[in-house]
Amino acid sequence: MDAHVTGQGSPIATVNPYTGERVREFPALSAEDVGRAIDAAHRSFPDWHARSTADRGALVQRAGWLMRERKEELAQLLTLEVGKLINSSRAEVDLASSILIYYGEHCPELLEERLLPLPEGTAVLVHEPLGVLLGVMPWNFPLYQVARFAGPNLVLGNTILLKHASSCPQSALALERLFTDAGVPTGVYTNLFVRGRDVGKIIDDSRVQGASLTGSERAGVSLGEIAGRNVKKSVLELGGSDPFVVLDGHNLERTVYAAFLGRMGNTGQCCVAAKRFIALADVYDAFLAGLRDRMSKVQPGDPADPATTLGPLSSEAAAELLMEQVRDAVGKGATVVLGGGRPDLPGAFVEPTVLTDVTPDMRAYREELFGPVATVYRVADEDEAVALANTSPYGLGGAVFAADPERARGVADRLEAGMVWINHPTASRPELPFGGIKRSGYGRELGDVGIVEFANRKLVRYVDADAPIAEVLG
Repeated sequence: MDAHVTGQGSPIATVNPYTGERVREFPALSAEDVGRAIDAAHRSFPDWHARSTADRGALVQRAGWLMRERKEELAQLLTLEVGKLINSSRAEVDLASSILIYYGEHCPELLEERLLPLPEGTAVLVHEPLGVLLGVMPWNFPLYQVARFAGPNLVLGNTILLKHASSCPQSALALERLFTDAGVPTGVYTNLFVRGRDVGKIIDDSRVQGASLTGSERAGVSLGEIAGRNVKKSVLELGGSDPFVVLDGHNLERTVYAAFLGRMGNTGQCCVAAKRFIALADVYDAFLAGLRDRMSKVQPGDPADPATTLGPLSSEAAAELLMEQVRDAVGKGATVVLGGGRPDLPGAFVEPTVLTDVTPDMRAYREELFGPVATVYRVADEDEAVALANTSPYGLGGAVFAADPERARGVADRLEAGMVWINHPTASRPELPFGGIKRSGYGRELGDVGIVEFANRKLVRYVDADAPIAEVLG
């Protein structure tokens, strides 16, 4: 099956968001090719499962080390395909490789069977793989997102079919090549060039045992519905509109810098980015001024140039969607503290923008702003801060900044989110579970809970052969 031939007019293509150049195209697989890929993943599962966890882990670790060896090549590819600043691309390679290395090394202990205490006999919980899994991944972190899903599941013993975003096909191929070069057998990790509309047919296939999607709310609803209809496990990590709550002015310069990084990382195109800044009244003015000044100093330009500090959005369509949300807010009375437009540059650029006086009738109040646009709110006290933070339909992450750890923890405990970081913008580490609630999805990736999302947590109960039989079996 050769899916790597350049085609004409395919939606699966590298389009440089800085220049608008259509660099390379790839044809979508035929239904027959998809069926052969599913069959190969299904047939490879028994042998892959039969290997020891340590053996599988060693191959995934090797993939992580190869990723580091190919760091510059991969980073340049990310910058070409999604417009990511080159230093951010290099940082993503570091994070993705650290995930593969971590799970390759630590999965044997994370997957150890667990003894369940009983007054008589023994019982253990055993973690076994389910089989073939489908991963549907987004464009904004082409390496990290895949590593987060595929690394732990490969070590667990599942086999992977990976449908990457149509806008980063060369990154997708580079990942497939990386696992192959690390020694992962044919059929264990397979890249699929398919259109979004074909995903449902893959989940419908009886050989596929589960699916994970990171992406838009609409795509998540569709995948979750299909998986549910087929009684198959799914994990969804969808949008976010994370609150960043400032309770006091302690070390305000550090707090402002954290807010800037939390909003502007990856040009604001991150599900778990800080998007709504909520400051108590006595610190609001100073915080707003500091954030405005920080965001005003970024320099747009070629994302491949290390001197550039503002890259383009992933596409012209993404830039225009963000501007529609900004125009809607301004038209309904929001105050533009900074930006509000598009710079006079080629490419999918949007000015760093700060909005205040955002009200519930505006799209910016309830929708995710996927780009360099921040909304800032003044509140009277902690209760109002929590109430405002929890009005969002999303519940991915959040951040709380305060000198008093007990005060910060008290607010963190009241936030409706899957993750809350205190005195640090929400981030990701290999050891920590990642995921959300509400319209941000369900399930977790990473950590000791994420690695068993697609595991059969099988109970094995031993009772002495001469012991009496219990009368109640249900």
